[in-house]
Amino acid sequence: MPKLYLFPVPMGDTPVADVLPHNNIELIKTVTHFVVENIRSARRFLKACDRSIDIDSLHFTELNEHTAATAVSAMLQPMRDGFDIGVISEAGCPAVADPGADLVAVAQREGFEVVPLVGPSSIIMSLMASGFNGQSFAFCGYLPIDDAKRSNVLKDMERRIRRERQTQIFIETPYRNNRLIDDLCRRLPGDLLLCVASDISGPHQSIITRSLSEWKSLGYHYEKIPTIFLLYC
Repeated sequence: MPKLYLFPVPMGDTPVADVLPHNNIELIKTVTHFVVENIRSARRFLKACDRSIDIDSLHFTELNEHTAATAVSAMLQPMRDGFDIGVISEAGCPAVADPGADLVAVAQREGFEVVPLVGPSSIIMSLMASGFNGQSFAFCGYLPIDDAKRSNVLKDMERRIRRERQTQIFIETPYRNNRLIDDLCRRLPGDLLLCVASDISGPHQSIITRSLSEWKSLGYHYEKIPTIFLLYC
């Protein structure tokens, strides 16, 4: 029975062997069909796993935010023909805040075996290091850009934090990271705690938890750095 392998990818300029088990690297060398978020970065990742991999002999299909929903099912045809498929995201774990989830959903409906592999997850790693509630938490993805909608979402987050003691986790486009921190400091009470986790597992990893009132007076420079944010009290 063919398998759908979910291969995690380093989240920054980190040697593959530092963040992925040896078994992942050995397994990826046996797969010839891949569904990837970006072909160029996937090819680069595979070469980093093992330079002996013959990239030109492999089959790649792109699945990203621009892919039509009607095109996803056809990407599983190699499995229907008896081949394993590997799913590779741009960074971190595929199918988590990632278009690969759509492919996994189809595979589950058709009864194929889905195999998640061990690797770096910004959501879990930032939560581990934040000091926040790891038993009840919610990943909220990107906050709305619209001012009124963002305000409503932040108010709802604060209610969940205070009433349910639920950690709230979210992300932003890297070039807007600094503006997001400033926005949180302006819109939310200063006693709430904000953890800013950047370049997780990378050479410049920084995971800092402070109250919003403290963040107001801190100098921070997270522009263009992959970062995840967590709120708690």
